[in-house]
Amino acid sequence: MTLIRRQFLRTAAGAALAMPFAGAAMAQTYPSRPVRVIVPVGAGGANDTATRLIAQKLAESLKQQFYVENVPGAGGNLGMAQAMKAAPDGHTMVSVAPSFVINPTLNPNTPFDPVRDFAPVTLMCATPTVIVAHDSLGAGSIKELIALLKANPGKFSYSSAGTGTPAHLAGELFKAVYGVDIIHVPFAGGGPALNATMGGHTPISFPALSTAAPSIAGGKVRGLAVMSSKRSSTLPNVPTMVESGLGDQEADVFVGILLPAGVPRPVVDLLNREIVKALALADVKEKLATLGFAPIGNSPDQFAGWIKAEVAKWAKVIGAANIKLP
Repeated sequence: MTLIRRQFLRTAAGAALAMPFAGAAMAQTYPSRPVRVIVPVGAGGANDTATRLIAQKLAESLKQQFYVENVPGAGGNLGMAQAMKAAPDGHTMVSVAPSFVINPTLNPNTPFDPVRDFAPVTLMCATPTVIVAHDSLGAGSIKELIALLKANPGKFSYSSAGTGTPAHLAGELFKAVYGVDIIHVPFAGGGPALNATMGGHTPISFPALSTAAPSIAGGKVRGLAVMSSKRSSTLPNVPTMVESGLGDQEADVFVGILLPAGVPRPVVDLLNREIVKALALADVKEKLATLGFAPIGNSPDQFAGWIKAEVAKWAKVIGAANIKLP
């Protein structure tokens, strides 16, 4: 082995050994300045509100400002692109919703790879999709709805907040799994979509439980089942698909926290611990519940595995239904 080769290997080995120590040192002084928390949608929504709640708790526990900046545009891709390009030092975070795992398949112009370009911190909270129907259908359970749809292919329609939205994909997942033929009618937002179902115009819908809960509780639509592994405390009388005797089909609207790829693992772990601690606080649980969300707070590795599974699941649905952006 040549002298130059031996010197190169010693230098490379030394650098590799130094990296964990550098990351640990960074975690000891982190955060050294205010932390930007990007929310890639407009202000006021559930994602924004939940993120601001946790940012406040992080500021209190880590004694540094965590400020939320809304960067809407391009279906969330604008804010995601900014987060992806930020310095990997933990001083830029991004709050993500379902578009993060949907866009890479749905939109060929998506500027990021959800697995390669980010370091997962935690899946913070989630609310399940709930299948709702107008009373005029006469379906008292999800099994009765499926039987009605199978007996009347192409006769009924379902509303969504728009093409490629979580409600649209949940509807297509439902169609594929149970072999029913219902017509998709996209609206400009979740509110108009739910209003159309409450009015009986598009008598079926797949909204987030956080959106539909007041209408279900008020008897304006009937909640038939939640597409989650367990019942929601917000609407404890609405069963899961499994409890209804059907397969376990899950479709969650979620809020997760990511960092740019390359942030040292000690910093990732520090933020994970602090967010998980915040999610366990009584006032945080109470405020999330008012939004229809249940706290989760899993580990970075668990969140990474979940992201891969969700990307694959929705890619399959998008491909099978041949969903294209208008």
